[in-house]
This record gives sequence, structure tokens and C-alpha cells, in this order.
Amino acid sequence: MALLKEAYQALEDVVGPDNISEDPAILDSYAYQWLAELINPDGGHFMTRPEAVALPGCTEEVQGIVKVCNKYKIKCKAFGTGWGAWAAPYDKDVVLLDLRRMDRILEIDVDNMYAVVEPYVIGATLQAEAMKVGLNTHMIGAGASAAIIAGVAAFSGAGADSISMGHGSENGLAMEWVLPNGDILQVGSLGSGCGWFCGEGPGPSAKGLVRGALGACGGMGVITKCAVKLYPWPGPATMPIEGKVPAYNSPLPENLRAHTLAFPTWQAFADACYKIYDSGIGYIAHRQFNKWGEALQGAVLKIVSDPTKQLDDLEEMLQRPEIQKLTEEMRHSFQIVLAGMTHRDIDYQEKVMRQILAETGGWEIEALADPEMEKWVLLYLIKLPFKNLNFAMATYEGSFAHSGTPDFEISYIEASRALKRKYIGKGVLADDGGEAMMAAIARQGGGGVLALEQFFFYDPQDINSVLGAQAYLAEAGKVAGEMKLGPGLSGQLLGSKPKDKLQQMLSSVAQPSVFHYQRKIKEAFNPNDIGDGSYVYLEEPSKK
Repeated sequence: MALLKEAYQALEDVVGPDNISEDPAILDSYAYQWLAELINPDGGHFMTRPEAVALPGCTEEVQGIVKVCNKYKIKCKAFGTGWGAWAAPYDKDVVLLDLRRMDRILEIDVDNMYAVVEPYVIGATLQAEAMKVGLNTHMIGAGASAAIIAGVAAFSGAGADSISMGHGSENGLAMEWVLPNGDILQVGSLGSGCGWFCGEGPGPSAKGLVRGALGACGGMGVITKCAVKLYPWPGPATMPIEGKVPAYNSPLPENLRAHTLAFPTWQAFADACYKIYDSGIGYIAHRQFNKWGEALQGAVLKIVSDPTKQLDDLEEMLQRPEIQKLTEEMRHSFQIVLAGMTHRDIDYQEKVMRQILAETGGWEIEALADPEMEKWVLLYLIKLPFKNLNFAMATYEGSFAHSGTPDFEISYIEASRALKRKYIGKGVLADDGGEAMMAAIARQGGGGVLALEQFFFYDPQDINSVLGAQAYLAEAGKVAGEMKLGPGLSGQLLGSKPKDKLQQMLSSVAQPSVFHYQRKIKEAFNPNDIGDGSYVYLEEPSKK
């Protein structure tokens, strides 16, 4: 249903005629989203088309839009840099707030190690500025082009560097939040007139209300300013970049080193994770390059790090003995970046790492210890600038991804692998060998848990491949349920739409009371129900 003319005019009065549109072509560009075809039963590539898109430039304009939406009973949703179907509207009659005009770093406090950012500041921008003053920022798994605030308050938040810099939920400090009713709430120390340094007070903390269980996905008001933690950076003020696309690399000082550690079994892999947690080493720890699949990762890694190679060379490279050896070595492996604050510090961390390898029967993969390859890996893991390479084989998504301890994580690898091979055999998923488990080795500061996410590749332009991917996800959720793993990413994706599936999925989680509380939060802060349906909650039984 198109917006009433008077409602559209009221929105235009807030942001100006150049910053709002109801042109169908523009609206469809926001509805056309990666992974939509896995959510829509018919395999369609479009999520719900918004009724209008507005581009506010400041907190006052955001507040003005939200007040107009309350007046005319229109739903609204915040849109940052976007990362898949979750970024698009879930409901009809939604005004989308594209926050790209709000892209300023407002402050970097070097002494207290935090930055204050607006919603469209991305990881790469903040990292570049922070490094100039000896600091760094947590980079979420979506990569350098993802918005900082999204990882803190809107969605997931784990990343390769979480072992030393924590999860996104750990990194949010004080915030400015335009509530769904149009009021402005200053969260944390900001609300007490004490500045940006703390997200928990003085006084009662509202930080949990902002995020909920998984982040509000833009469906519960708008975070217009947020302070985020920064961390020590022992490297140069500007990372030197060399090479040719896509084989860029960075020659960094000796106090920054990248290793790929391999192990004889999954149990040895898990044991090494525990020992890394206990030892306190690791600036970045990530099981990264197997995302291309156990059978392909060695060859693809060599291709993307060599400007003279291209994916057309894949079949030929898979026949090379050295590639076959690398592929076999990488089956139970992950990458770790050690960052020493001093030379003695890096030497100590290296000794600890080698002791862990000795105790677990592991080894460092020599092919990836080559100086040129190490420079490429360092750049990749520190900046996460090459997330487009996730799509090197085809469109991808993850399944399983149940968060837990290393021993828990390895318990579902073989079941996941067997299921994926079943669908590879049907010809609906790309044949990557069957195991493409990717994960940050720690999802929270210091370690403790990870979540092995089983990547799979399908062709979004082939309806048989799309329907096959949907069937694979559904069966992955069933397998996870039978193993009592919880819904994981498979259930979250397919359960996100339609509404009855979402309610069924939320009811099956280990702690459904979380989502009952999220309903109560919605009722208190969103009385006119203008928040988009991507904010998840459990309805009362009588309302199902």
C-alpha cells in the first residue's frame, strides 16, 4: 500500500525532497537482497519492498521520521551498510531509514581508548583512523565494509579478532538511541552526564534492551551515535599495502606474525583451542580459508594470492602434487596472528604457540609460512578487506553454527559433513568436498566458545539449486534438533519468515524466556507497533 500523500509530505519536510524517494526502481534495490531466495518459499530474490526510503542526516531528522511514522501508524526500519536479507524490510508498509549520510567519526579518545561513531562508519574507516594513534577496532566477521554500530547493536558481532577484542556486544559503550516512540534515550554514562566511556551506567544499564538476544536488526528504533572500545595496535600508523588485485599484501614488522596451525585430528584441534584460551596468546584466531571447502581451499588460496592466476585455473591446480599436499594438511587447521607489544613479548608468544603444537601433535603449515604468503594472510586477517572472496565459488550461506565449547563444536562436524555431501550428490550444492566449517576461534574476549559454520554454495539463478539449498537447510535444522544442538544458523535463516515458522523456532531454543522478555520490551518501548518485524520476540500463547 502506497503512503498517504500527507504522510510522504511530512517525511519529505523532515529530510528534504532530495533525501526521500518512493520510486519503485529505487525501492526494489533495497528489497533485492543476498539470501532472499532461501527465505522465500518460491525462491524469489526480493524481500518486501519498502514504501519509501528516507536518508536522514542527523539525530533530529531520525527522530522526526520516527515521529511521523508514529503519527501515521507506519512501520520504520534502520538500514546501515546491509549484509543480506536481514537488512531488508520484513513487513509491509515500512519506511526504510538509509543511514549513509550519517558517516562521521565524532571522536577518538586516545587516553580512554574509545571512539564515538555514527551509524554508517564502517570498520575500515575507523580502523585506519585508530591505527594512526596506536589503536585498533574490533572487525566483525562481515568484514571491513560493514558498519561498526551494526556489529555492536543490530546483529551478531563476532569476528576473527574476538579472542583479543571481544564480541560486538562487549564493545558497545554509551549510546544515543531514538526509541520507536520518538523519544531519545541516552544509554550508559551518557545518560548521567558523564560522557561516553561506559555502556553500563552509572545507574541501571539499558544496554541489554538495545541488543536483545541477537540485535534488533534495525527493527527497534535507531542508534544514532555510539561509543565503541578500541584496543592497542602495535603496528605502524599506516599499514603499507603492496601487490596487485586481488593479491594485495602488507609487509609488517617482526612483532606481527601470521601462522596456520594444523592438527592430526579434530580432537587435537579442539585441545589446541583450549590451550590458546588458557595461555592468553593470540591477537587474531580464525578458521578462515576452509570456507572454500576442504577439497578446494588449498588451490583457491593459491589463486587469490597470486595476481597471475584466476579461477579458471582451479581444475589444473587441483592436480598439482603440492596443492594436494596443502589441501590435506589444511583439513584440521586455523590461522593465528600473534602481536607482540615488545620483541620479548612476541618471542614469548611464539614459544607458547610451539609448545601447544608439541602438546597436541600439531604443526605449522610451511606453504603458508612463506614470507610472501604470510604478508597476504596478515593483511587479510587484520583488515578483513576481501570478504567478496566468500562468493568466489557461487552464492554462499552458512548452516549449523551452534555456539559452544570446542569439544561441543567438533561433535557435529561429521553429521554436518555427511548431510552436505548428500546434497552435493544430488547436484544442487557445489562440490567443495563436504566440509567448509569456518569460525572465529573465539566468539568472546579471551575465548571459551566458537561456532563452526558450515558454508555451502548454490546457484541463485538455478531454481533447482535454490530449492535444493532450501531443502538442505531444512534438513540441517532437523538434524540439529535430533542432536539437541538447538536451531543454529539453519533454523534462524529458515525460521525468520514467515511468522509462524519464526514463532516455532523461537519456542524451540534452550531459553525461550529471552524472547518473551523481548516481547515485553517491545510493548513498553514500541506502543504503536512501528518497529519492523525483524525484531524477534515470542508472542503470548493466546495471540499465536
